[in-house]
Amino acid sequence: MQLNGLHHLTAVTADAPSNHNFYTKTLGLRMVKKTVNQDDTSAYHLFYADGLGSPGTDITFFDWPVGRERRGTHSIVRTGLRIKGEVAFKWWADHFKARGVSAEKVAERDGRLTLDFEDFEGQRLSLVDDEGTGETHPWNESPIAAENQIRGLGPITISVPELRSTEVILTTVMNMTKAREYANTSVFKMNGSGPVSELHVRVDKGLPPAQQGAGSVHHVAFNIPSADYQAWADRLKELRIPNSGPVDRFWFKSLYFREPNGVLFELATDGPGFATDESLENLGKTLSLPPFLEGRRAQIEAALKPL
Repeated sequence: MQLNGLHHLTAVTADAPSNHNFYTKTLGLRMVKKTVNQDDTSAYHLFYADGLGSPGTDITFFDWPVGRERRGTHSIVRTGLRIKGEVAFKWWADHFKARGVSAEKVAERDGRLTLDFEDFEGQRLSLVDDEGTGETHPWNESPIAAENQIRGLGPITISVPELRSTEVILTTVMNMTKAREYANTSVFKMNGSGPVSELHVRVDKGLPPAQQGAGSVHHVAFNIPSADYQAWADRLKELRIPNSGPVDRFWFKSLYFREPNGVLFELATDGPGFATDESLENLGKTLSLPPFLEGRRAQIEAALKPL
């Protein structure tokens, strides 16, 4: 039982229209699913990904009317977005400058070129060189040329006040391996290659706990084969790890639990995928609802602001 790298990451915005503009126009990602939070249908749940909506490429957002996050530990603190090569980094640095995006200079971190930046709400993001590892599926309607497009997620960095208890869960329950260390950060490896297969765990002693809000991350999801879903549910139950139990999100199935330092993890299946209820060509163009919410469509649509 292995995790096949990252599946998606879900963050929080308080401004869905501006969020949609930033992630589709400034970052050039494809909105592959426009839906609602299944536990709070007053809120959008927006999914941005590559041209196919592939697992491991989705950054998603809940739209909640909240203030800005209070940064701290016990939280997910940085989201990596993969690009390829020095030429792409030069293009993105110029692009961010022209767009007025808050960005640092290109630097090397953990042996990879990295460009840290923030969105309009302070969401902490990084462009990371994946050196062409893994498949790529550009979106042909993106405003960004295919060779410079974001290829997917990775790595994700979490902050904890102490490493030991988190490391035990990652290695003995989730079957990750500790690959290396840099600065105050340990790198844990999943099945696969490159940054999409890595979780970085930073130890920040003495920081206060984070408080979620706009600009924060809600949870990170790891990719499991659909055939292994029940086995993972049984594993969490047998190890007496408090968890959500099986949750069917229609486009994938999920299991949720918190690691010992409070960061919310999700195990998400690699299928059936976003083209289950929409054609690949029309992904994200209209409001998509899972079957159990379809009977409430008129009420749900009336409560949502236009994008």
